[in-house]
Amino acid sequence: MNASRPTRENPWVNLGFNVVLPALVLMQGKDWLRGHWGGSEQGLTLLVFLAALSLPLSYGLYDLARRRRWNFWSALGLVGVLMTGGIGLLNLPPQWVAVKEATVPGLLALAVLGSQWTRRPLVRMLLLREEFFDLERIEARVAERHAQPAFERLVRQANGLFALSFGLSAVLNYALAKWIVVSPAGTDAFNAELGRMTLLSYPVIALPTLAITFAALWLLFAGLGRLTGLELEEMMVQPQGTEPSSAP
Repeated sequence: MNASRPTRENPWVNLGFNVVLPALVLMQGKDWLRGHWGGSEQGLTLLVFLAALSLPLSYGLYDLARRRRWNFWSALGLVGVLMTGGIGLLNLPPQWVAVKEATVPGLLALAVLGSQWTRRPLVRMLLLREEFFDLERIEARVAERHAQPAFERLVRQANGLFALSFGLSAVLNYALAKWIVVSPAGTDAFNAELGRMTLLSYPVIALPTLAITFAALWLLFAGLGRLTGLELEEMMVQPQGTEPSSAP
C-alpha cells in the first residue's frame, strides 16, 4: 500500500462549480449585479458571461494546485470552458455551441474505442484509478491465478461500453444544444440559454451516460471478482490503519 495517496475530489463541489453555479450566474447574474454596475448593458452581459466561465476555470486550477496532478474530468471541463468562452467572445453563430458540445465527448468516444487495439485501453486510466483501487493487489492476484488473458478481455469489454457512453453523450449534447441555444452570442438570451442548457445537461445527458458507465463498472468489477477471488471491498484502497481480510 502507498503511504501517500492523492487527495480525493469532492464530487458535490465539482458539480457545484462546473454545473449549478455557472448555470445560476448565467440565468440570474444580471439581476444580481445590475445594482452594482455602472457600465453599459452590453458590458454587464459580458461580465455575467465571464463570471460564469470563471467558476469552472477557477475550480479546475484550484484542484490542480491542491492535488498536484491533473484530474482528467476537471481538465476536460477546462477544455469545454475555453471552447465556450471562445464562442462567446468571438460572437460565433449559436450552432457552434452544439458543435462544441458534441466535439469533446465525440473525440473521447473515438479515443476510447481506438484504445481497444492498444496495450492499455483507456478504461484502465479512467475507471481503474489508483485513488480508489488497490491496483497492485489486483494485478498481483491476476498474475498469481494466471488470469491475464481473461483480464485483458474483460478490460476490453468494459472499454467498449465506456466508449458507447461517450458516443451517446455526444449525440445528446448536440441535440440539447441545438434545441436550446438559438440566440446570438453576446446577448442576454444567449447567456440564459447557455445556463438552461447547462442545468438540463445533467439529467438529460449525464444520467443516461452514467447508466452505461455504471454498467461498464459492474461488468468490470464483477469480472475482477471472479478472476481474483477478491471482494469489492478488498479491491478498494483502504483507509490508513486498516487492511481488508484476504480471500482464501
